[in-house]
Amino acid sequence: QVQLQEFGGGSVQAGGSTRLSCATSGMHSDYCMGWFRQVPGKDREGIASIDSGGNTNYAASVKGRFTISRDNAKNTLFLQMDALRPDDTAEYLCAARGGSAGCAGIVRRCSDAYCLGSYYWGHGTQVTVSS
Repeated sequence: QVQLQEFGGGSVQAGGSTRLSCATSGMHSDYCMGWFRQVPGKDREGIASIDSGGNTNYAASVKGRFTISRDNAKNTLFLQMDALRPDDTAEYLCAARGGSAGCAGIVRRCSDAYCLGSYYWGHGTQVTVSS
């Protein structure tokens, strides 16, 4: 059984940094993994992906500020978040699916049942950025 749990988050001043981690179990190292975020009343948005080969993709809104990485030996996914802005305030969720083909496609809006059902999800962690 695949399980994911996020750690980190909390309140951060604008311009500051924080790092999220996602502990996983029951997964193979060839899984595609990513981070999504969601604001109440808006669609879930994929913001970063990483495949089994370490290839990454980012949404334009976070590119150059956020860095996704994974430690397969420790079954952990990370998201380093720098130069944070108030509009980064959201619930952040880690996600995974089997196989790395098309992994970059995580970076998209995900609100339909097909997309939501394609991934294993963590429960989410809140990040609040104050100005």
